[in-house]
Amino acid sequence: MVSTRETELLARVPDGLYINGTWQQGGGKAIEVTDPATGAVLKRIANADAADGIRALDAAVEAAESWAATAPRTRAEILRRAFDLLQERRDDFALLMTMEMGKPLAEANGEVTYGGEFLRWFSEEAVRISGRFGLNPEGTGTMVVSQYPVGPCLLITPWNFPLAMATRKIAPALAAGCTVVVKPAELTPLTTLFFVQLLEDAGVPAGVVNVITTSTSSAVAGPIIADPRLRKLSFTGSTPVGRKLIQQAAQGVLRTSMELGGNAPFVVFEDADLDKAVEGAMLAKFRNIGQACTAANRFIVHESVAAEFARRLTERVGALKIGRGTEAGVTIGPLVSEAAVAGTDALVQDALAHGATLLAGGKRPEGAGSFYEPTVLTDVAPASALLTEEIFGPVVGIVTFADEAEGVRLANSTEYGLISYVYTQDVARGQRMIAKLETGMMGLNTGLVSNAAAPFGGVKQSGLGREGGLEGIQEYLSTKYTLIPVS
Repeated sequence: MVSTRETELLARVPDGLYINGTWQQGGGKAIEVTDPATGAVLKRIANADAADGIRALDAAVEAAESWAATAPRTRAEILRRAFDLLQERRDDFALLMTMEMGKPLAEANGEVTYGGEFLRWFSEEAVRISGRFGLNPEGTGTMVVSQYPVGPCLLITPWNFPLAMATRKIAPALAAGCTVVVKPAELTPLTTLFFVQLLEDAGVPAGVVNVITTSTSSAVAGPIIADPRLRKLSFTGSTPVGRKLIQQAAQGVLRTSMELGGNAPFVVFEDADLDKAVEGAMLAKFRNIGQACTAANRFIVHESVAAEFARRLTERVGALKIGRGTEAGVTIGPLVSEAAVAGTDALVQDALAHGATLLAGGKRPEGAGSFYEPTVLTDVAPASALLTEEIFGPVVGIVTFADEAEGVRLANSTEYGLISYVYTQDVARGQRMIAKLETGMMGLNTGLVSNAAAPFGGVKQSGLGREGGLEGIQEYLSTKYTLIPVS
């Protein structure tokens, strides 16, 4: 049941497209945004068509020259004001995310903190864009290396972290002097609409940020990507969709950033501190109800400690409370949709059919909402889809290994390479894992690595480019080299 506070908050969330500083209606039939915990409609919002998408790009192109020429300090101060406003409104943003995405309120508050840090970090990076100047090695001329905004950008964000994924893309783009068109996920667009209202309050000029919500993503994004005025595409989502977008972007030779799927190994060696490993597993697997590209997907545990690790983890999983994220004590909210429940259950049933042992969960609970019980499986067979597909649900699948070489082989036996987790008390082994595991990120004796000051991204089929850190703003800058001959 929606509370009075929730009703009042939803009334303050815009329901239109945000183009050139104004709220507008779209050309398509209204989108219904639902609460995954109840199935109830939260709000109806505008639905952009292809023409709306091009109008948003028109606005971004028109504002590009002025925004690029805006002083870095001015851009920085706007982002810092946005950070401050987000802190003032954090309770509203946390509640809104819980309502439209389902995550527990405590986790939604954590996302406000995390998402806000991108605004603060890139407000500081905006004034540190630099180049270099010096004599060339031959002594025949002076080399000038300078950096400029890459140009208008299309930013496509996912549904699972509706605030943090928006700030992680918008903040570096604005800091670099780029204008943007943002297309949030159809399932969780309300947070982005609420956030762009905040950006307007922070002083972002008309046309610099434009938001289009749509139920026909490819039809709307396709013409924007094909438009020669667009110069950058950033996408977070599945690998299959990412591949298609890269193909489309290749026609215009666009700069691309792709944060795609994951199949993260969680490797527990025989010398691991099991208490810390279990704690890390709870963070790496069950945060965001397992719906994160960084979620631990394959638990690869040394055979000498596997049984005890599974016992302790199952005990912790049994204490998790399922429910709507606004309810006191809830630690596992709903999955984002009924399709997500069906997909998660299919992976569990396939693993059981291949001989896995069920220690906890394994089904959806009775009642309304797209919930799935936190699940622990051991003896997962190599042929199980659970080990090859990204789960995106609260499911642990445990396999065992006999020695370090086998553990590394199992960890690397995937087309993905976003993140890995390793638990060992052997410092030398930890160093070896940094070198040997084929991932763009790694948590050594920790189950949570994301930080605005760190470069986020993967290798292999998990994508290209980096978001966050010193590297994040470079994705939105082009480099120019000029030679001035010695007279």
